[in-house]
Amino acid sequence: MTPQNETNNSSSEFSIKKLINERIADVKYIFNFKKQLFIVVLIGGILGALVAWMKPANYTARLTFVVDDSKSAGGAGLAGLAGQLGFNLDGLGGAGGVLSGDNVQELLKSRKLIKATLLTPYDSTKNQSFADRYTQVYELNKKWGKHLKAGEQLTFPISGKNNSRLQDSLLQEMSTLILKGEFSITKTDKKLSFFEINTTMRDEGLANLFCTRMLTQATDFFISTKTQRLRNNVNRLQHRADSISVILNRKTYASSAASQTLLDLNPAYSSANATAELKERDKIVLSTILTETIKNLEMSKTMLAQETPTVQIVDEPELPLKRNKLKYPYAILIGMLLSGIVFAVYLNLVKKDPNQV
Repeated sequence: MTPQNETNNSSSEFSIKKLINERIADVKYIFNFKKQLFIVVLIGGILGALVAWMKPANYTARLTFVVDDSKSAGGAGLAGLAGQLGFNLDGLGGAGGVLSGDNVQELLKSRKLIKATLLTPYDSTKNQSFADRYTQVYELNKKWGKHLKAGEQLTFPISGKNNSRLQDSLLQEMSTLILKGEFSITKTDKKLSFFEINTTMRDEGLANLFCTRMLTQATDFFISTKTQRLRNNVNRLQHRADSISVILNRKTYASSAASQTLLDLNPAYSSANATAELKERDKIVLSTILTETIKNLEMSKTMLAQETPTVQIVDEPELPLKRNKLKYPYAILIGMLLSGIVFAVYLNLVKKDPNQV
């Protein structure tokens, strides 16, 4: 070993020892204030207990569902194999769609669906909306009271028609509060189509209803969006088939009447034969058109059934929900640790003499 290497090793060893000695000196210095440290830690424990007492309890509703889309079944094997290798192919191939892959997570967190859920009835009486109950539980009416006129009550009508500017603003604020930490959706496994919804709110009924109704809103929105073109085509073909059927019935009666007239007609008159033939021809043409229309209608109904996905709930929230409450032992311990650390850092910052013991 060269002299230069020996010098570097001794310098490194000296630096480490010096650092350790400095930290030991800091600890010894702190313990010179045992009485003050004990008082600070005691106050921290009391504050932790106070926080645990003041913080309201909340409830967590958990719902698991699976999306069964027959159109994406063909690529399920390839997506599953890619998932095992760490790749995500949900956005490729035939697995496209609003409720395919990770799109369902963004759809369920959209403000439009949250606002629609807030404007649904809270109970069967339909006298109170979900937003009204949320406002009461979180005491937001006290916070927003300054925006109201004297004697005015803050309510959110069901369906939200003719909402004022203030009501829309408050609905946006409620949506923000919900998205910040009260509502979440995760995919339990990248290789599977299982999703888990968790809703945590201060009221057990709110958490339970919001969890299930958000899924209902998303399912209805997706089905109505994805199948809108096919449903319009089915309705158009159904209307056309009904109209042709009515006309065909009239032509059938007219053809039958014309045929009856020919029995008592003078053979010298040939125009009556032509009229009967025209009506019979119209009946045959309409019958052919009706047959093809009904065939297209049944094909469209089959396609609509294939395109309509199924959102199946696997596990739904059950009462009583999980109650989340900050426990006193944990709160006291955390308060004591934080207060002790803060006091120790303060002592070392205000220490003037580093070698003071």
